[in-house]
Amino acid sequence: MRASVTAVEAARAGRRWLTVPLTLMVALALVLGLVLLAAVAVLLHRYSGESTPHYADDVSHFRYGSIGADRSSGLPYRVWKELPALFPEVFRPTLERGDGAYAAFGFLYERHADGTPYDLPIGISRRRVNGVELVWFNCAVCHAGTWRREGGERVIVDGMPSNNLDLHGFIRFLLAAANDDRLSPGPLLARLEASQGRFGLVERVLWRHVVLPRVRGELLLRHVRLDPLLAVQPPWAPGRVDTFNPYKLIQFSVPFSALDQAERIGTSDFPSIFLQRPREGMQLHWDGNNTSLHERNLSAAVGAGLDLRTATAADHAAIRRVARWLLDLRPPASPMRGAADAAAVARGREVYMRACASCHGHQDGERYVFEGGRLGRVEPIERIGTDRARLDSYTQEFLRQQRASLGFTRFTKTDGYANQPLDGLWLRGPYLHNGSVPTLADLLEPAEARLRAFLRGDDTLDEARGGFRSPPCTPGEPAPSGRFCFDTTHPGNGNAGHDYGTGLSRAEKDDLLAYLRTF
Repeated sequence: MRASVTAVEAARAGRRWLTVPLTLMVALALVLGLVLLAAVAVLLHRYSGESTPHYADDVSHFRYGSIGADRSSGLPYRVWKELPALFPEVFRPTLERGDGAYAAFGFLYERHADGTPYDLPIGISRRRVNGVELVWFNCAVCHAGTWRREGGERVIVDGMPSNNLDLHGFIRFLLAAANDDRLSPGPLLARLEASQGRFGLVERVLWRHVVLPRVRGELLLRHVRLDPLLAVQPPWAPGRVDTFNPYKLIQFSVPFSALDQAERIGTSDFPSIFLQRPREGMQLHWDGNNTSLHERNLSAAVGAGLDLRTATAADHAAIRRVARWLLDLRPPASPMRGAADAAAVARGREVYMRACASCHGHQDGERYVFEGGRLGRVEPIERIGTDRARLDSYTQEFLRQQRASLGFTRFTKTDGYANQPLDGLWLRGPYLHNGSVPTLADLLEPAEARLRAFLRGDDTLDEARGGFRSPPCTPGEPAPSGRFCFDTTHPGNGNAGHDYGTGLSRAEKDDLLAYLRTF
């Protein structure tokens, strides 16, 4: 006999049927919430924070380690890789030779055992920022160069000037590319997916509407700020850079029209950075405007694209690591030292000690001696007589902005150029601060006897004259591939001044040159 259901039990059963869907809905909402939280956590992990490769040895860290400039100025790695395919008219010659693509602008590549170039050139670092892999300059882009003997293999030297790098050409290329439809976000995204693989849904949205528009926008902004300056300057030539004027226009947003006519050209050679420890306290930079290695290093990092106005921009630990390594980085011995005429070198040393050592120190066998009453001190421009454009480009107003915006305290305005130590002299041609004298032999001649125009960009040693092979050229005529005709009559390129030693006899000059080639 079936038991009867009471009214209470019936009510409970009804409520159960009502609560089951509600419970399922709550459970589903919880599951969806957890899935959503997990998805958000994954997205936050992927598209926030940053990381950069660590290099165990100091040489690799110098060549490829990030100093933080990629945070401020970097290009997405995928865009960097795509540019050679987007602009084959620029990169085709180096690609056809099997060089790394950016060798088109003189960037240096190490090679694997099979002879293929590394993925990135020396001086280009990587850093992942908010899910985007960025690449940009580090210290080595300006301070790693090459030399070779006639017919010999190219040798890379860390710490020497980047004698191959055409930074002017590279910057002009990027600025022009900003206005090219090939860098429009839609077409560029399609090219990236076709050549490098499809993006995920979220990644595609971010790249289409955030990453690529930002890349183009930043390049267009730099075009607006820099192009008026570059339009009035002579091309820099390989191994040279205008140190402070781009810094004014980009870092401090100074309009080009506000620059005085006298300060608009400040192009000079990349310096060597060997043996920094003995240089502490000397007047640093070409014009001797700072006596602190630390501030000089930070200022150089700004020149590489670091924005010091953002407290987290600089990777101070990475910069300090490079700085420590450079303290005792010795230049390689001159290959001309072993073949030198010992008697001529001895006679030349006597001439040098009498006429040059007080300003520049001297070479003593394997060791460079950083001693001299005027070593690392500024010679007034009226006395040294070299081209004053680089000196005039560093102004009192720029000094004020450095102090106010970047917190520098050791910069000052000088009235000339600093007497440089000459360690690694054989790797530092062309000579003078602006690279306007091709060889040491030319430097010992009066200004009117120096070459008016000569080719830059050849890293083959000129073992007879000291420096690199720099034959005369005719301005306006096409230069050989990879070479640049440097015209000393252009503003900022003057080759007069530093007439010390020009009055020596021919025999004394020959002996002095024999000694100088051993540095």
